[in-house]
This record gives sequence, C-alpha cells and structure tokens, in this order.
Amino acid sequence: MHPILTDLERRYPDLADCLNDIETAFGLMRGTYETGGKVLICGNGGSAADSDHWVGELMKGFERQRPISYELRQQLARLDSENGAYIADHLQGALPTIALTGHIALGTAFSNDVAGDMVFAQQVYGLGKAGDTLIGISTSGNSTNVLHALAVAKVLGLHSIGLTGKTGGKMPALCDVTIRVPYERTLEIQERHLPVYHALSIMLEQEFFHE
Repeated sequence: MHPILTDLERRYPDLADCLNDIETAFGLMRGTYETGGKVLICGNGGSAADSDHWVGELMKGFERQRPISYELRQQLARLDSENGAYIADHLQGALPTIALTGHIALGTAFSNDVAGDMVFAQQVYGLGKAGDTLIGISTSGNSTNVLHALAVAKVLGLHSIGLTGKTGGKMPALCDVTIRVPYERTLEIQERHLPVYHALSIMLEQEFFHE
C-alpha cells in the first residue's frame, strides 16, 4: 500500500474499506498525466466547492515547491531580460486539471438555451479526450448532471472516477472506480471527501515532482 494511504488509514480508520479504490483512482489519474492528458472535475453545491478546491491542489504546489525546468527558465530569461527571472521564480509545476463548475457564462447560457442538467456533459464533450479522466463528485451518487457527464466520458474513452457516499447511487455503473466513503448524511460524506482528495493530491505530487 502507498505510504500516504497507510497514513490516511491511521488518521481516518473509517476509510479503510476505501483504500483500494483510492489507489485505483490514483493509478488512473497518474496514467492520464503520464500521457499528457488532463483531469476534469464536477459536482454540485459543496461538491462544486470541492471540485474547485481540488484543482487548487493539483495546478500548483501543494506540499512541494515544484520549480520549473532549467530549460524553461533560460527561455524566459532570453525572451524578457527584465522580467524573465521573476516569472520563472514564481511559476510552479502543474498537473492539468479543470473544474467544470466555474464557467458562469457558458453554464448559464447552456442552462437557459439548452438544458441545465447537461452543462457538465457539454463541457466533457468539448474538452475531454480519450485517456483524460473525469471525476464526478456527488454525495448521493445520483446527481443527474454528473451522471450525464460520466456517460459522455465513457463513450468518449475518458477514465471515470466517482466520489460519493455509502450507497454509491447510480455512479458505479458509469465509473471505472467509485470511492464510497461509509456515510449517508451529506455533511459526513463531504467531511471524508476532503482527506480522500488531499491524499490523492499528495500521491500525485510525489509521483511527478521530486524534491
């Protein structure tokens, strides 16, 4: 077992039955990033906030600094002798990740003009490529807009990860792996989603950004 998951189990023993699924999710995300792909994340309400939060852990340094390469630093210096060093000093390595929850103009237009429950699915169709990964977060596992997005992802050849509660709802049928934290109340499910995606973020950061 990955050391981060051993530590996760120590701190949250109630997540013991989720560890294999978390490790599988890690493998899917790692494979996406290794092949130059990206991760898309969606959810509603608190899960939308979790989607944005998770992007923040993957697109910049989380527990490590992630300095850019020497080659890129030199290119910036040659391009801009005044600001190149500053730019290089303040860029951090990123794992390409997009939350589908924050595109207000697109979301409101599509909801008004087409169908509100298809906003995430439309973005998966427009942004997703085979080999990318879609993560759907739903405490019930039955959020219609998330399920539609997962269906489109499956047809397009994306990997799919569900993050949900004890019952799983309809998610497992559409996901390559479903991480079901062992709770049924929304607030308790959300309280355990956070350490799960923090663990995944640390595992990925250690994989791609070595100290």
